[in-house]
Amino acid sequence: MKNRQLGPLAQKLYIKTYGCQMNVYDSGRMADVLAPLGYTLADSPEDADMVILNTCHIREKAAEKVYSELGRLRRLKTAREKQGGRMILAVAGCVAQAESEEILDRAPFVDMVFGPQAYHRLPELLAGLKRAGKAVLDTDFPPEPKFDHLPKDIPDPGAPGTSAFLTVQEGCDKFCTFCVVPYTRGAEYSRPAEDVIAEAARLAAAGVREVTLLGQNVNNYHGAGPAGPGSPETWGLGRLIRELAETDGIERIRYTTSYPADMNDELIAAHADVPELMPFLHLPVQSGSDTVLKAMNRRHTADDYRRLAGRLRGARPDIGLSSDFIVGFPGETDADFAATLRLVEEIGFVQAYSFKYSPRPGTPAAAMDAQVPETVKSERLEALQDVLNAQQLAFNRSCVGRVLPVLLDRPGRKPGQLVGRSPYMQAVHVDDPIEGPGAIVRLVITAAHANSLKGGVEGARGQGAGGQGAGAEPIAERASA
Repeated sequence: MKNRQLGPLAQKLYIKTYGCQMNVYDSGRMADVLAPLGYTLADSPEDADMVILNTCHIREKAAEKVYSELGRLRRLKTAREKQGGRMILAVAGCVAQAESEEILDRAPFVDMVFGPQAYHRLPELLAGLKRAGKAVLDTDFPPEPKFDHLPKDIPDPGAPGTSAFLTVQEGCDKFCTFCVVPYTRGAEYSRPAEDVIAEAARLAAAGVREVTLLGQNVNNYHGAGPAGPGSPETWGLGRLIRELAETDGIERIRYTTSYPADMNDELIAAHADVPELMPFLHLPVQSGSDTVLKAMNRRHTADDYRRLAGRLRGARPDIGLSSDFIVGFPGETDADFAATLRLVEEIGFVQAYSFKYSPRPGTPAAAMDAQVPETVKSERLEALQDVLNAQQLAFNRSCVGRVLPVLLDRPGRKPGQLVGRSPYMQAVHVDDPIEGPGAIVRLVITAAHANSLKGGVEGARGQGAGGQGAGAEPIAERASA
């Protein structure tokens, strides 16, 4: 009697994720899409039947890093084929979207290339690869939202862990002159509120206690509201956050990345009213110079940002701000850079990310005159990072002696040690805690380092998620000029 296949063939999948948090979410959903075909996650590419490089195009030399990795994977693929096996090799994400044809030219051994709007069609791409026997390419922007075609169930209830990303908005219509996102992710799209709420409920049922709402321009979320008497046609992010805070099991909410000009009254009020919304906000300003901000096509000024920081601190006195900075943008003068340093000193940031400007192919800034020399960029970046690092260390040290609610989520390096996250995204180490991963514990902060804190158990598990009653005193005076 012949053997009959009763289900999908068990196969191993390895996904390497580059760049942003949305790519982390996308990689998880790729795994969900492939699970019905028999794919389970592998720990390394050496063990995988299919390898996906989920790429990001934001940083300099992103594509070259992908080609370097493809060279290593080619050797694995060749060795597998010599043994009579096969490894499917795919490039996904923003580099795939921007450089699809070049990828196939430079790396003809790649089997699939698909953009961030196509991963829900992975089963079709695999079927097409099998039929055609040659590389398949999909970088179209489909008329229908990809989210409508993604699996509704989480295949492995334990997979998400204690915190998870949840994409609510995608794409960007701002067209900052340095950024490729509008070209690789497309126009802004907001998921219907009911879909987001349902996904949050599924994550909570799987043990997730903290969700981070994702979007390239997340605070411009404007999703369709649930149908019903008195329900508005669209919800903003503030309204969505209030509803998600009512989800059983969800005790912490964050969102990223925000655009300063899109912070509205409703969202600022949510920071004041919703204790589940963490007192930490990543709000990129990019520069403190109005001249540079205009050249970047940012739709705010440095003073707009100052006023916004003041409003946020008025609504939530214990809020900590994080930001992004680009130094050496075309035409940036010493005076422009000095304006950035003044802004940093005046605002005070608990964390920040700073980068030298790097031209992204196809963006307007790449063709601008007055490109800043690399040596000048490096000097300015070092000076800026000295100030930002000092602010971060000062804030961490200000936490010593405070009691912070910490979500324990992973083992530490030492036996019995666990690591968690504070409301301000700091890593917090604790030895021999009373409770295990998934618990929110109140920890007395006993030591501070440049990038982490150490804590000791104060008492029983904290209720809520770091609101005004959770031991986090206001920091506005420390952070303001």
